[in-house]
Amino acid sequence: MRPNSLIARILAHAEQMSEGAPLSAKSLLHLGNRAAVDQALSRLARRGKLIRSGRGIYVRPIESRFGTRAPAPEKVLAEVAKLRGEKIAPHGAAAANRLGLTTQVPMRAMYVTSGPSRRLKLGSQNVELKHVPRWQLTNADRPSGEIVRALAWAGRSQAHETLARIKHRLSPEIRAELIESRAVLPGWLAQTISAELAAQ
Repeated sequence: MRPNSLIARILAHAEQMSEGAPLSAKSLLHLGNRAAVDQALSRLARRGKLIRSGRGIYVRPIESRFGTRAPAPEKVLAEVAKLRGEKIAPHGAAAANRLGLTTQVPMRAMYVTSGPSRRLKLGSQNVELKHVPRWQLTNADRPSGEIVRALAWAGRSQAHETLARIKHRLSPEIRAELIESRAVLPGWLAQTISAELAAQ
């Protein structure tokens, strides 16, 4: 197979994939042998047709009327989580900022993961993934999980005060989820939730 033919087939395959879906040589072996696929992916990255986001991992840039951009980090991470069987969620500092608990905005995109700590590069943006204990990913995709991560970020000494500041805004459903999650949380956080939410 001619190199240009393989490049065209890889591009056609990439265009069928959703935003943020990762491409790797292993996932393209039905199109050619490993060495040829590796070489074609490198060429496509040099030409700007693909973005190298990590070792051996590429993503398709998104074209719009405003030009070409990297895929949204949350879409890339959702696909990575699915591919690797990981849980990935925004870092506790970002959760605290979104909940109005801090005005500090994280300098770089940070996420927590059940997988290994690592960095991904999406165009000019660096995305940092930090391994954390599984309890910090409790209800990872729900508002109650965001509160758990914000409290983990606040730490043991500030947890009571932090939860007290936002408890009046919590729906009955979120309160119930937090109370139910105590069994998998560390003792200090379970006690904070009990004191602020269960003893009402």
